[in-house]
Amino acid sequence: NTIISNMIFSRQSLMLLLLLVLVVTNLSSGFHNYNTISSRQNEKQTLNDYSPALSDQKERKKRCFAISTLRYQSSLPTDHANPSSKFGQPLSAGIEEFNQKSISMMKSMLFDSIFTGENDRQFARFYALETIARMPYFSYLSVLHFYETCGLWRKAKYLKIHFAESWNELHHLLIMEELGGSQKFMDRFIAQHIAVGYYWFVVGLYIVNPVHAYNFNEHVEQHAFDTYDIFLKEQGEELKKLPAPQAAIDYYIDGDLYMFDEFQTSRGCSEPRRPKIENLYDVFVAIRDDEAEHVKTMIELQTDTELRTNHDQTCTVD
Repeated sequence: NTIISNMIFSRQSLMLLLLLVLVVTNLSSGFHNYNTISSRQNEKQTLNDYSPALSDQKERKKRCFAISTLRYQSSLPTDHANPSSKFGQPLSAGIEEFNQKSISMMKSMLFDSIFTGENDRQFARFYALETIARMPYFSYLSVLHFYETCGLWRKAKYLKIHFAESWNELHHLLIMEELGGSQKFMDRFIAQHIAVGYYWFVVGLYIVNPVHAYNFNEHVEQHAFDTYDIFLKEQGEELKKLPAPQAAIDYYIDGDLYMFDEFQTSRGCSEPRRPKIENLYDVFVAIRDDEAEHVKTMIELQTDTELRTNHDQTCTVD
């Protein structure tokens, strides 16, 4: 009873912290000029190594913000490219830095304190990470469905893209469950309750400013990429000796890869990505690379760029 009481108290404290982050962020937004062009510094080198084109993508984001500020000064166009160009406002560099520090603080408070120990705790850590990290995509879908129902805005492709992202994260979660990450009741209790609170936090943030919500999730996915990248470097040789979970084979090899292609918007009409799955190391490489794709999609969604996927009508097949 004492343990459960302490956990409930900790959960309530974390919920209050998340609420405080939302309030402080919105107050801070009022004191910042939304027409400030966003600048990016100190990006993780590992993500740049994964995709050299990411630097060009960030430059396009800055140019798109420059165009967006001119539009916000007058009136938005009737045909909006994505939710950010319809409902959002550009962020200042200070808000972006605040988001990054908030994620780092939550990482230290939660993952670095609770999910620590021997190697078997790594899978519990990844289970919690995937349980929580998939919530923003549900939040985006909920708000976009609400906007569509009210007749405010509709572009079906973003419902499909965000569902494909949640579908990808679901299979990451299934892999971690098969590896034993969800065996302990307390791990499930903590991860699931934080996920519920996080869902509503992102719903509120997305309604206030979708650019802010996408930027916040960019840093969450960046954290996920870094976590898996470090794990691969530290445990790579051991992972190569272990078999791939069946959930990974079913998703990456034997499954219908339509939804797998749909969330990788940065690839556009290029050759579809097909991970090699021969052992557990390959599985975590695929998951890490998936997180990198999520980061790049979140970056694009903070601009007025209209996303394209491999199955768009704009893509032709020879």
